[in-house]
Amino acid sequence: MHDTVEKKWRHLDFWQHRTELTARVPRVECGEHGVLQIRVPWARGGSGFTLMMEAMVMLLAQQMSVSAAARHLGETDKRLWRVIDHYVMEAHAARDWSAVRRILVDETSARRGHRYVTVVLDADTSELLLMVEGRQAQSLAEFAATMLAHGARPDQITEVVMDMSAAYIAGTKANFPMARIVFDRFHLMQLAGNACDEVRKSLRRDGADLSGALWSLRGNQWTRSQDQLSQRQQLCRDYPKIGRAIALREALQDVLADSDLDSLHWWRGWAARSQLEPFRKLAATIKSHLAGISAFMETRLTNAAIEAVNGLLQITKRIARGFRVFYYFRLTAYLRASRLSLQLPYPLPT
Repeated sequence: MHDTVEKKWRHLDFWQHRTELTARVPRVECGEHGVLQIRVPWARGGSGFTLMMEAMVMLLAQQMSVSAAARHLGETDKRLWRVIDHYVMEAHAARDWSAVRRILVDETSARRGHRYVTVVLDADTSELLLMVEGRQAQSLAEFAATMLAHGARPDQITEVVMDMSAAYIAGTKANFPMARIVFDRFHLMQLAGNACDEVRKSLRRDGADLSGALWSLRGNQWTRSQDQLSQRQQLCRDYPKIGRAIALREALQDVLADSDLDSLHWWRGWAARSQLEPFRKLAATIKSHLAGISAFMETRLTNAAIEAVNGLLQITKRIARGFRVFYYFRLTAYLRASRLSLQLPYPLPT
């Protein structure tokens, strides 16, 4: 033994009183590694918390923001973040991606001012695999590089589901040579909805009386009230362009639901001849992205699961009132949206 040093560890409060454990810990001298402090059974090496206190920190971090947990425990948020970082990243590093074959890719907002992150999910299990800062092609390159550390290879990916982002398309082609690009159906319907809006706006610029009709003309029939449906029918009779636009949108929805490629070609020809410039542009977009749309009609893969995860991430961001550092946002996302097997000294209640 070399000597002993006095150490303190924050423990769970005893009733309302702050509690610390204090002990003199022996240090030993090693010929190869120098002077080393022995490990104590009640705390993790290098931590200022006992194991039970760390389990409490992880429990609170799953239920509230870290700043709120820090106020509740009477600690600084930085000390809590170090505990969360250890357990979350240890569990994330231990995950096995060897069975991942199909992935979902989408973006979500990280901060104000067009700050975005790329979210990658396993299409078969809906598990959050990785969250990367930015929404460039490099984001997918970072995921491909990370696969190697999780027992996986980029060439094992067979499908990548995404919207029509040029950056994600380029990133997929460059990093996943065996993958087929699948375009999300909901993104296509969003483009069709935007085309309907453009037709409506052009009519208003030409003097059409469409006041109070915004939500009557948007959305599906089964989501509108009876009054909105009546107003929609009347406007379609008064303004044939609106009628054609809504008919084109609803027909595209039926085509995508039926997975009939011949019907898609028929719809594209109808849109190109419709004399509605927004739908003519949409027809051209579908033609240039036909392979990815055909892949959807064959596989029926969508980004529905990743939209649900993005919603959870936005709720998490609002609870925390934003994250100053992206790394903290990613830690919280892994903790709450990934199915991590946290190796805690005391099991958390489920």
